[in-house]
Amino acid sequence: MTKFVVTPANVAQRDAWAGGAIPEVERVRPGLWSVPVPIPVNPLRYVLVYVLELPGGVAIVDAGWNTDEAYDALVAGLAVAGYAITDVKGVLVTHIHPDHYGLAGRVREMSGAWIALHPADARLVRERYDDAAIDSLVERERELLRRCGVPALTLDELAGASMMIRHMVTMARPDRLVEDGDELGLPGWDLRAVWTPGHSPGHLCFVSPARGVLFSGDHVLAKITPMVAVHPQSGPNPLADYLDSLAAVRKLDVEEVLPAHEYRFLELAERVDSVMAHHDERLAEIERAVAALDGAACWDLATRLTWSRPWETIPPFMRRAANNETLAHLAWLEARGRVRRVAGEPDLWFPA
Repeated sequence: MTKFVVTPANVAQRDAWAGGAIPEVERVRPGLWSVPVPIPVNPLRYVLVYVLELPGGVAIVDAGWNTDEAYDALVAGLAVAGYAITDVKGVLVTHIHPDHYGLAGRVREMSGAWIALHPADARLVRERYDDAAIDSLVERERELLRRCGVPALTLDELAGASMMIRHMVTMARPDRLVEDGDELGLPGWDLRAVWTPGHSPGHLCFVSPARGVLFSGDHVLAKITPMVAVHPQSGPNPLADYLDSLAAVRKLDVEEVLPAHEYRFLELAERVDSVMAHHDERLAEIERAVAALDGAACWDLATRLTWSRPWETIPPFMRRAANNETLAHLAWLEARGRVRRVAGEPDLWFPA
């Protein structure tokens, strides 16, 4: 299949992404700015924080990681737009991953801004980021990985692999809960929330019909596809949720997509179709692997799939992600009767 290539809304921003650089702070259109905030030691390199001008201040979509470098970049970007951190009135968080939510608490401390989240993600904050609750989450991850057939020698390493980034989040309970279809009530903006679960249970996009833009978070990106995985805080079939969410945003009539990574682009429907086709191909590949092995654990299947690099070169955290993504595709296939699971230690997967 020929992969569809989107049209960048800003060629310089696309070229910065392609060249391994961080793009410039940009006035996207009147009243709207894009501020790249660096992500430490991560191939994504930056998150695009969007600054929405309001009477007497701004709101921002996402915030970045809680590092001094990220905070300084956000402050500097706001200054280019003519604002200070104290002018931030609200933080619209697309989802609770650290590169989107991590700085929100620090921004609130400096400005008094409210923080908005979808309830499905708000319910996960304490278990994910509170030191008093994290042991339970790690133990649930360990049990999931054990049932997937992860070798005992690497089980503890993979179960706790995300602990190294928890310090890059200031735990902050939201001030506002935003449901699907809610109008955000930002003066001068007809911004409406679109609930798009999959990448996280409470992922939100924000659409402005009058301005013809969609703030897509991680839901739809220009080149890569977001991780959709079964994990202790996911639903039982997150890939089904994600594909349904893609179908929902495909119907939106917008001129431009403003994602949280890579670069802005124009063709929403065509990009959604391309992402859906990618998952169709992945599902077919996994179904073939299940048929070939005829009784294999999820981990064994994951090691035999096509990834962006050889399996032996993938670091532990990403191996865990790869396993859990494979499990999400298996859960989708199981729900449609295309594979079957035999529970055990580990669970084994067979053709239907």
